[in-house]
Amino acid sequence: MSDAFQGFDTRLKSIDRKRARLERGYVSKVSKDGLIVFRPKRRKSGIPVRGIIYLVAGFIFFKAVVIAHLGPNLYEERLVQLSQGSTIEQVGAVAMQSDPLSMILAGKLRAVLR
Repeated sequence: MSDAFQGFDTRLKSIDRKRARLERGYVSKVSKDGLIVFRPKRRKSGIPVRGIIYLVAGFIFFKAVVIAHLGPNLYEERLVQLSQGSTIEQVGAVAMQSDPLSMILAGKLRAVLR
């Protein structure tokens, strides 16, 4: 009798798990034999990759505009001043270091900004 109860308890736990997954959303499909099957929706990743790419591209474009406006020499002088400030300013100086991509973009933007 205990084996029957254990099997029943296992089936109940399985049903509860399936039900919990279906509570977050489900998709229904009709199988080949006409049976309607409900499957839980796939979870999307919590990190929007496209948004991160846009954020990085925007930041690089911002740096390129600033470099094109100030000029590379004055920009480097300002970074040196920024790196001698508080901890937050030092982190900002590291983030604002000129990279090859922003320098290339700054060269192309310099003609547009002047």
